[in-house]
Amino acid sequence: MSLFKSIATFGGFTLISRFTGFARDMILANFLGAGAISDAFFVAFKLPNLFRSLFAEGAFTTAFVPMLSHKLVSDGRDDAVRFAAQAISVLTFFLTFFVILMEFCMPWVVEIMAPGFADNPEKMALSVELSRITFPFLLFISIVSFQSGILNSFGKFAGPAAAPVILNLTMIVSVFAFVPFGETPAHGISWGVTIAGLIEILWLSIFLKRINVHIKPQFNIRALLRNSQIRTLFKRIAPGVLGAGIYQINMVVDTIIVSLVGTGAISWLYYANRIQQLPLGVVGAAISVALLPILSQHLKAGEISQARQTQDKAVEYGALLSIPAAIALITLAEPIIDILFRHGKFTFEDSLMTSQAVIAYSIGLPSYVIVKALAPNFFARGDTKTPVKYSIVVFITNLLFCVALMKPFGHIGVASATTIASFVSLGQYLRGLKKRGYWNYTSELNRKILKICLCSLVMGGIIYAARWALHDKLGDWLLLPYAVKLPLFAGLCILGVATFCIMAKLTGVLCVTDIMKMLLNKGKKNAQNQA
Repeated sequence: MSLFKSIATFGGFTLISRFTGFARDMILANFLGAGAISDAFFVAFKLPNLFRSLFAEGAFTTAFVPMLSHKLVSDGRDDAVRFAAQAISVLTFFLTFFVILMEFCMPWVVEIMAPGFADNPEKMALSVELSRITFPFLLFISIVSFQSGILNSFGKFAGPAAAPVILNLTMIVSVFAFVPFGETPAHGISWGVTIAGLIEILWLSIFLKRINVHIKPQFNIRALLRNSQIRTLFKRIAPGVLGAGIYQINMVVDTIIVSLVGTGAISWLYYANRIQQLPLGVVGAAISVALLPILSQHLKAGEISQARQTQDKAVEYGALLSIPAAIALITLAEPIIDILFRHGKFTFEDSLMTSQAVIAYSIGLPSYVIVKALAPNFFARGDTKTPVKYSIVVFITNLLFCVALMKPFGHIGVASATTIASFVSLGQYLRGLKKRGYWNYTSELNRKILKICLCSLVMGGIIYAARWALHDKLGDWLLLPYAVKLPLFAGLCILGVATFCIMAKLTGVLCVTDIMKMLLNKGKKNAQNQA
């Protein structure tokens, strides 16, 4: 499968996941608002997702997928599947004990995650209770990530990309099924999180069965730990915990520090981050997931030129999709938050505060996406230590700027610190890849990215001018009725897309003919397969 097709497949299903995620968050905003209960729930929700990013989607995936891809090329399918079964058996064993330990230690863990809750015993107690409900999700979603890694290595991206939709739909159903019977709305939603993990395991088991991959758990853990391949895997996982999960680690740092700002601040950052996760998840995650097995196979086969070309394309796609997305989010932050979340318990002030955080996060969006396109170059070579060194620098940068900017700027300063850290991360990866001879930032790629920036800025300027014209004629956007706001917002989006496409055509950033050929070829292949 080509890089473009892999990104399109994973990104397309991820886009569906993000839209269902928005529906979920709209319902959460309606039932929870942005207060003490929502702050407690979002701490409980972030806790398993932090370790999910570190152990499962982060360190495990970046270490496991290259090794499995190499074994498929060199040792064949049977040995690769046997290795996968050994790896998941060890991972499940240790994670089970970790989850049990964390359940006992939860009061101290929550106190570390949200020190600002210490002044409110009821809020702290609720956070601990909800975290104990949601934390088993870590074990289940780690198994899901393992299943996804196997499917991705076999070139199957649709099933894993669609799995997060299950979490969103289950949380939505739980609002109406469990909330009426819970002590607070957050209790029912928390149970929905854990149940979703079990359903996702069953979902991906169907796709593994379709490609005739049957994973039999192995219980002789002591013998498995003596296996040289398993030991190599976990040696790579250890440093990858920090290297692959730096974004989530920085989000946790944001949560810890912003808990000191005041009630509602955690929720404002959560909703703002969810908006940023649309392009970051659809584009950044899609590129990272699709690139890793393809790059690993090129390097294993000694196809260095193809590996460099694939890396060029990954960065180009990342820039093409993330830079205009960032400009659009900056210019449309206030209308987006207003339309999505300002209803129920989510107030006018919550909308303003959240939109300001969206702008601060969005400035760093392109750098985070491009880092996701660059990091697999290290992981595909089995180098998990270098990203760790970079991550330590990024972590310290984020922490220092969080502390420095929190007092004068509140939650906006915390979001800005994350953006500053993203630029530091990008600089390290560009310099590190060039220094090691893994990949070099070419002048041709530089010209393409500059053209993308130009197209995006023109698009942003047109949207901004249109917004001001509407403001002069109709007044404050936030005071308009939804029947007026929705078509106006749709018009602004269409205007932005049209402006970018026209500029992209004029500057040569996009070639419509090539895109049509690609789509037509795909259509012909599908027709041949059906015949």
